[in-house]
Amino acid sequence: MKTNIYLVRHAHSIYSEDELGRPLSNIGHQMVSKVTNLLINHNIHKIISSPYKRAIQTIENLALTINKEIEIVEGFRERKLGELKDIDFMEALKQVWTDSSFSFPLGESNLIAQKRGIIALNTILNNYQGKNIVIGTHGNIMVLIMNYFNNKIGLEFWKQLKMPDIYQLSFEDNIFIQQTKIWTND
Repeated sequence: MKTNIYLVRHAHSIYSEDELGRPLSNIGHQMVSKVTNLLINHNIHKIISSPYKRAIQTIENLALTINKEIEIVEGFRERKLGELKDIDFMEALKQVWTDSSFSFPLGESNLIAQKRGIIALNTILNNYQGKNIVIGTHGNIMVLIMNYFNNKIGLEFWKQLKMPDIYQLSFEDNIFIQQTKIWTND
């Protein structure tokens, strides 16, 4: 049985320190209907999201349109980079992608965040075999999940992602078979 997972990186959001409650920006809200229009034709059976507001907002119009509830799954939340002192964001990302077991104080290493994402994904695959599932998520955790199946996917891949961006991961009897770029905000 073929299962399709549609990983949806959230649309553009307003930056704030509040990771959980950070909303979409006006530009992000404008992209929501495009996400809905694209995914509505993929016979979606289930919609799941990170608990973060921006991920939920990106897919909630789709959920309303096809009359599906959004299930919140903690495992798809963004990776916690941690406390960064005297280092900028990009430099911090280079460090964690160079050494997958490295983490900043109060942060997650690539290995820990990836394990969390893969455990969540495997639960979804086991519970919804043969279905089409949309998962609203974030750039770093999305790339870490994809990296698990293809180790050529990494920081450079993350750098080219847009907000939003959508990738389909296809599985046959829970075995990964392919990754397809569905749409990007070019």
